[in-house]
Amino acid sequence: MSKEHLLEFAWGLANTGYAFLWNVRPDLVKGDDKAALPPEFFVATEGRSMLSTWCPQEKVLEHEAVGIFLTHSGWNSSVEGICGGVPMVCWPFFAEQQTNCRYKCTEWGIGVEIGDDVRRTEVEAMIREAMEGAKGREMRRRVQELRQSALASARCDGRSMRNVDRLIHEVLLA
Repeated sequence: MSKEHLLEFAWGLANTGYAFLWNVRPDLVKGDDKAALPPEFFVATEGRSMLSTWCPQEKVLEHEAVGIFLTHSGWNSSVEGICGGVPMVCWPFFAEQQTNCRYKCTEWGIGVEIGDDVRRTEVEAMIREAMEGAKGREMRRRVQELRQSALASARCDGRSMRNVDRLIHEVLLA
């Protein structure tokens, strides 16, 4: 991501007025070893922001206070967001992220995508819609349906466990 994109996203997030946790890896900005934000950003978000370089993402996404999840749409993050029941703002960069984003935004109805040329007004509007708007309510409803399906699949008598049992019997015990 470019420094300009980082700043546009940061100010769009700040302008929403929402409290947030944001993990910003030091290597996030291309060609820079520090994803630095200006002091004005920290002043503008004081008392409602927490920035870190890492967090236990799965645990955070399971917390009821989380309203939306900004993700690059890697598969693990996508599954963790679904299992946490959290709608997603998708910002894919490479590999399978674009495909995962497409499914979340167009097929499953649990996400919205930030465009390649990100602008703070777009980010602010997207976050507000996801948090307060009709599309956000529908995304929350849909992601809860998928969450329930995922949880049911992982139970001892669920599809995933039955498939693992079948694999063991067909491959290892045959």
